[in-house]
Amino acid sequence: MVVEVKKLVKRYDELIALDHFNMKVEEGEIIGLLGPNGCGKTTAINCILSLLNFDKGEIKVFGEKMTPNSYDIKRKIGLVPQEVSVFENLTVYENIDYFCGLYVEDKFTRKEYVKEAIDFVDLKDYTKFYPKKLSGGLKRRLNIACGIAHKPKLIFLDEPTVAVDAQSRNFILDGIKKLNSEGSTIIYTTHYLEEAERLCNRIIIMDKGRSLVSGTNEELKAMISTSEKIVVGFTEIEEKIVQKMKSIPHVMDIEKIGEDYIIKFENGFNNLANLMEFVEKNQLVYTKLHSQLPTLNDVFLELTGKELRD
Repeated sequence: MVVEVKKLVKRYDELIALDHFNMKVEEGEIIGLLGPNGCGKTTAINCILSLLNFDKGEIKVFGEKMTPNSYDIKRKIGLVPQEVSVFENLTVYENIDYFCGLYVEDKFTRKEYVKEAIDFVDLKDYTKFYPKKLSGGLKRRLNIACGIAHKPKLIFLDEPTVAVDAQSRNFILDGIKKLNSEGSTIIYTTHYLEEAERLCNRIIIMDKGRSLVSGTNEELKAMISTSEKIVVGFTEIEEKIVQKMKSIPHVMDIEKIGEDYIIKFENGFNNLANLMEFVEKNQLVYTKLHSQLPTLNDVFLELTGKELRD
């Protein structure tokens, strides 16, 4: 077990930031830690890293109890924080060299590691640039290089793609996959559900300081009642017909968004066929019709009652 967190409690006066939070991370996993703003993700990470004291609970990293003085453990860990945390008065090369030097004393080894980190994030054309001269996406790449240059076995990535362009986002995500393929275990927080679906072997959904559920994409989607959504646009339809549509087998709910109707079905078969039969029987004319399987956003919404970015 790389990380094991049991019944972690963290209070700020009357506010309970972590409420008996639990998490297990196996070697080689990419774990997605998802939750709305203020749910406790960053607090949990800071407690695991012993950057914050906590009130109750137990934290083990690489099988050992984590404390502020666990330097042997911390040498195996890399952190890429949510905010870009580099020195503005140091160049790209000097920043990476500084952070790598906190863990790697041998100058020849460090020089090799710094070069590999620069190549990894593709900043070789910017080594003499100061951070203020870099775009947002390049700054994020520098932030990542500073956190992973010492070749950590465990990497925490706290929303590393915030406010970057699509090209930089894809570059960063591909880089994370490569880090994982080279042996790093990764804990990844994000507000972009498509990133979690693309990257993560397993996902933990948090809310109000608690871990609600944990599982693969498929396991999480199987936990909710919605099994299918059908989006249909009608040229003209009376409200009484919409209400009558709720009698179609397995219909849970119908939501109107603009000119479209989102029909949610619980577990069942032949949903599209049953809807088409209703359309023909009531002589309805539709402009669009397509089916959607559940997404992580559906899981999140049903479990927490809110959108991920709320």
